[in-house]
Amino acid sequence: MQFLLIHLLGFLSFTTPLSSCNRHEGDPPANIYTVSQHGQDRDSVNATLTGSRRNAITVAVAKASPAVVGINVTAVQTIQYQEWDPFGMFNDPFMRQLMPNMGGTRTRKFPVKALGSGFIISSDGYILTNDHVAGKATKIIVTTTSGSEYDAKLVGTDPNSDISLLKIEGKDFPFLKLGNSGELAVGEWAIAMGNPFGLFSINDKPTVTVGVVSNTGVNYGYFDGHNYRDMIQTDAAISSGNSGGPLLDANGEVIGMNAIIHSTAQSNEGAGSIGLGFAIPINKIKSVVDRLRTGEKVDHNITDLGMGFVDISQLSDEDKESLKITNEIGVVVQRIFRNSPGDRAGILPGDVILSLDNEKVRSTTAFESALADHEVGDKVTFHILRNGKNVDVSMKLAGK
Repeated sequence: MQFLLIHLLGFLSFTTPLSSCNRHEGDPPANIYTVSQHGQDRDSVNATLTGSRRNAITVAVAKASPAVVGINVTAVQTIQYQEWDPFGMFNDPFMRQLMPNMGGTRTRKFPVKALGSGFIISSDGYILTNDHVAGKATKIIVTTTSGSEYDAKLVGTDPNSDISLLKIEGKDFPFLKLGNSGELAVGEWAIAMGNPFGLFSINDKPTVTVGVVSNTGVNYGYFDGHNYRDMIQTDAAISSGNSGGPLLDANGEVIGMNAIIHSTAQSNEGAGSIGLGFAIPINKIKSVVDRLRTGEKVDHNITDLGMGFVDISQLSDEDKESLKITNEIGVVVQRIFRNSPGDRAGILPGDVILSLDNEKVRSTTAFESALADHEVGDKVTFHILRNGKNVDVSMKLAGK
């Protein structure tokens, strides 16, 4: 099965909330979005789904549809290519002097048009979408269900969490309320909305698919510049172009943002649903969007720790015995570069990293993802097995 990122540009975290502060007259509100107060009544709403023609899902869709938007972007893509030289003539020193601008590696930039989905989260026009939809765009056009088109401004973006915040000018826009992804129950209804394959442009209406929450807390790892962690899995059909659209519960409240799928397609254009779609949980989005709105930098550009490591499963029985390793979960430090952050923190070759803070490290991929979820300046604790004894090593993460 081929793993594909639903993105349309062809290229190209958890983060901590803002510290509380006293609000002064004239300051912007603490949040730009509205958090739902429904709480526990989602259980009763799910229970009302019957065979009647108009049920909780149709009501939720009718309520949410006006706030879902189509997004068209223009971005600049850069490619490198080798100039055609079948006879190797430009390798000749005389030819290079004669035509110094010929031959070698060339760089070409060209505009790329693509589309995706988004949803309005405030009456004054703030919109959420994926970084892989709009994060590198030079021009963004937002189309609403009224058929109106707006030039959108990229307020801020966090590639690590794949979240972008846009803004269109206007007032009294319909908007979606944000739910609580921490209360999700596996098996409850899930509604995906968006712009698959550009269908929104045909009649200015989002496409709706319905399924259930198939799983929660799925750590997909660091992929194509984005760190997909604690994801919501759903079998509600998500296809190419759904990126950035909302995943709703039966109340019509946002529980996540559609981001990636598994697909058997061999290219992005044919990426359709096979029942394995994943959304960024809305609780994570809340913590990022407030920071993006204020211009605060979300910096995951952590410097290399100067360590080489390998999965325990790749060690021989003899190596495990010599290192006094009895467990099968963790990563083994193979080498430490002198004066690197790992060396200065006191990590040694042969150490077995069992967990990072309170998260178990099951593989090198999981370790890299857990580390990338932190920001520059964070203090982390490595829980290590060294010569059969448990040791804790703390480190402050530096930036590049």
